[in-house]
Amino acid sequence: MSRPVGDQCEEMPKQNVRGGSSGAVRALAMLLSQLPEDVLYHILSYLDYKSLSRLCQVCKTIYHFVNRDAVWRTIAKEFLNTGITRSGTDIYPHIPLKDRVKIAQNWYDGVCKRAIPLKWKTKLLPWLQMDRDTLFLSQAADIGAYHLRQDSGRLQHKPFEIYSGHEGDVCRFVLTDSHLISGGSDGKILVHSRRRNMSMELSGHNQEVNCLDSKDGLIISGSRDRTTRIWTLTSSCPRDTIPMYDRVWSVAISPTLSSFVTGTACCENLSPLRIWDVKRSECVCSLGTQFRRGAGVLDMVFESPFQLFTCGYDTFIRLWDLRLPRKCVMEWEEPHDSALYCIQTDGNHMIASGSSYYGVVRLWDKRQTECLQFFQLSTDPVSSPVYCLRFSSSHLYAALATTLHSLDFSQNPVYIR
Repeated sequence: MSRPVGDQCEEMPKQNVRGGSSGAVRALAMLLSQLPEDVLYHILSYLDYKSLSRLCQVCKTIYHFVNRDAVWRTIAKEFLNTGITRSGTDIYPHIPLKDRVKIAQNWYDGVCKRAIPLKWKTKLLPWLQMDRDTLFLSQAADIGAYHLRQDSGRLQHKPFEIYSGHEGDVCRFVLTDSHLISGGSDGKILVHSRRRNMSMELSGHNQEVNCLDSKDGLIISGSRDRTTRIWTLTSSCPRDTIPMYDRVWSVAISPTLSSFVTGTACCENLSPLRIWDVKRSECVCSLGTQFRRGAGVLDMVFESPFQLFTCGYDTFIRLWDLRLPRKCVMEWEEPHDSALYCIQTDGNHMIASGSSYYGVVRLWDKRQTECLQFFQLSTDPVSSPVYCLRFSSSHLYAALATTLHSLDFSQNPVYIR
């Protein structure tokens, strides 16, 4: 049998629990502290987050037990952006789950502190990626790596490292554990080592590289030249070239590495979403059947081997089950009829999207059809799209034409009593 939580229960100073006399509370605490851990876990699984937070105030022994991540895991899975994915993976294991649940309430209520960490004069089409405490931002032909302070999420004003080499602007870039891979308006793909001062050039496209993705040494790129190319890190030449007969705006490699999806401009009589077999370089199937002309797909993200989220010019976020490709299983419409430039999900319930007008960022709960929260970031007379956004457990960063915005949801978190 599991050991009891504690042999004695020391009362927390200057705190009490609402309702009931202090003697009854101490008696209850003594009883709980003598229970085996597995029994206590089972009892606590019936409590909501408010009850758990109040229970923390009973005594030190109960406080330390209730603060364990295992107690909060089931509750955290029902909140937005706590780092617990639908599959049960914990994205932020270094942050206590109780703290993440508190911050999650701010995401849901839209409570945040806004800031503009970076500004620049020339209008650009920036792109973002995040890796733990580092934010990567493309500006013209360079990509800067900026430290994020762990305590506040604030961005250092100067990059600690710059990745360069393109003769034109960087269109997109992706991160792997060992490389930063960028595609530019010069038609080149540059593979930068993140561990050594080395880079490799991949040449093949004759117009700008609009999109790319990379996993486990595999690189997929799409271009304005109406081709998709398959690359590996072992060669500077493409392994295969696939004619698309339309401009390619987005690509995503399946987590299984056996297939990838392309999103095109939808200017020809072809479906803008198609699934391709990596080994055979052949189209497996198309997604959807009724896309109006010009409904190009600008961004896409896999959430599992069978779940794909897409967005684009037709103002919809769509969820596709790749086992049922003829029709999307869910969709969310941008209420102001704006194109959607970018999306990111938390792997569970939340979607963040960036719109084409006035720098609007929207938060969506997948369990609802209506938008949950929205933030208008652009205050200039001429509006800017949100070209890219990325978020952590407490911060959201959005790149507009001349500014980088941050939304800090850890400010004044809701403390439950």
